[in-house]
Amino acid sequence: MIPGKFCFIFIFICCSFVTTSVVGQTLEVVNDDELLELFRTENYVLVLFSLKDCEKCKLYEETLIQIREELVDALSAWVVKVDGSNLVHIYDPTKEPALIMFRHGVPLLVPELEAMDYDLLLDILLNNRDPVVKELDDHSFEHLTQASTGATTGDWFIQFYSSDSIECQRLQARWETVGAKLKNRMNVARINRHGAGSMIARRFSVSQSPTFILIRRGALYKYTSSEYTIDSFIKFIEEDYKYTVKGEIPLPKSPLDDFVHLCFDMLRENPLIWKLGLAGLSLMLLGLAALRGGSKSKEHKLKKKSSKSSSKKSK
Repeated sequence: MIPGKFCFIFIFICCSFVTTSVVGQTLEVVNDDELLELFRTENYVLVLFSLKDCEKCKLYEETLIQIREELVDALSAWVVKVDGSNLVHIYDPTKEPALIMFRHGVPLLVPELEAMDYDLLLDILLNNRDPVVKELDDHSFEHLTQASTGATTGDWFIQFYSSDSIECQRLQARWETVGAKLKNRMNVARINRHGAGSMIARRFSVSQSPTFILIRRGALYKYTSSEYTIDSFIKFIEEDYKYTVKGEIPLPKSPLDDFVHLCFDMLRENPLIWKLGLAGLSLMLLGLAALRGGSKSKEHKLKKKSSKSSSKKSK
């Protein structure tokens, strides 16, 4: 009996010691400047955007402490937290706590778990150690998607973005999460409509950032909702696309058609250009009209002078 009691007490003390040591630990706290430096210098950074005196934030921190060593061993990852950061709204429009995993500078918004399951969270992080979203451009689009040939390279959910769009910047972490959730089911990609993907954007008549299209089984579906949440994107892929207009995938434009479309887009997106052009054309027409009027007046004077001289001779 005595050895059994001692054994039970020993196990109880050990468990209490481990629990106390874990609870007593904290994540390293950094500020925004230090966080940006980590993004530049480290391959993997897991950040807890937290607030002081936030009970839910404490639960997140305790969960991260449980898996920190495994993340360090597997990825040499930095696991830190920042309180009251100004950067959180760039990656997640909701309030703290928010958990973001940066892989080579590319953010992944870790979806909120109903229960902070250590194994599930670790599985999500390790299985998405590399960015999922593919970057397409004018040269790689047709080769990878084979959109116009109808070949089977899978379905594609594509975001057209532009570097000067704040909304597009805020979407990057969520879009990576969409890619992670749809991995092995379909391809998720991005195209810079003002950069290397401008021809593809004109081909699909994309004029706004962000714009989302689904290429599925040789058909085109446009995401028209103004709700840019992870759940709304997934719901569109799984159900809502069925209730949108099914369109045809446009064929690649000829160089002439693409040039005309480019000029049209430049005029539409830069109204000052066509206004200045219209003003210049108006001035040119007025100048031509003035010159023509002057030449007619001069011709009339010459005719009048000629008629006077001829009348004098006749006398």
